[in-house]
Amino acid sequence: MRKKLVAGNWKMNKTIGEAVELVGAVKDATANVDDVDILVCPTFTALQAVAAQVKDSNIALGAQNMYWEEKGAFTGEISPVMLKDVGCRYVILGHSERRGHFGETDETVNLKCKKALKEQLTPIVCVGEKLEQREAKQTDAVVTTQIEQSLAGLGEQLADVVVAYEPVWAIGTGKTATPEQAQEVHVLIRALVRKLANDAIGDGIRILYGGSVKPDNAEDLFSQADIDGGLIGGAALQAEPFLKIIEAARKG
Repeated sequence: MRKKLVAGNWKMNKTIGEAVELVGAVKDATANVDDVDILVCPTFTALQAVAAQVKDSNIALGAQNMYWEEKGAFTGEISPVMLKDVGCRYVILGHSERRGHFGETDETVNLKCKKALKEQLTPIVCVGEKLEQREAKQTDAVVTTQIEQSLAGLGEQLADVVVAYEPVWAIGTGKTATPEQAQEVHVLIRALVRKLANDAIGDGIRILYGGSVKPDNAEDLFSQADIDGGLIGGAALQAEPFLKIIEAARKG
């Protein structure tokens, strides 16, 4: 049985003080939650302060991006070693905003994923189609390419990867894939992982849904057989809706 994971991607939001206040509220309200994994991914500047807040709690810390080298002349980048040093256990890779705004490709996501695994960080690898691709019935082809190339060469290491399906047209737009639409793509992703690794890993890998998940649609989404939680954007920026989504995952 796959344990649900609810991950908050705070994106470029929250000062250090605001981040500490938010995670403190979540920590206090979830102290006895052990049936769902909880993750917060603040900005780089807030990682250390949030790490101190979640120490010895049931909330894990993640980062929103990383580079694939350990150190060097890469101005503005951050390495997996630095993320581990500050207390991160997870890292988001290949988010559509990274792909769309900053030129991330499946090939660079693959490099980052391999390096994250080498450094014992759990990568959350994001895939998903744009609106015009869905309307052209290209969803399966787009997601298949992203999965095959972003996860190329990992084999049995896929057991230590999380995948997030985030239809680009549903991120921050208020639009959400129906539970049935999301489930169809999750089934596809699970089948692809079986081919890249084996049936056991395909059955065991956690696949999250991301794309305007809110308290009022979370339970329906999380009740689908192959949706193992959510990568939450806007609704993770306040404690109350994020906590309601965690509760929905406990029911789902």
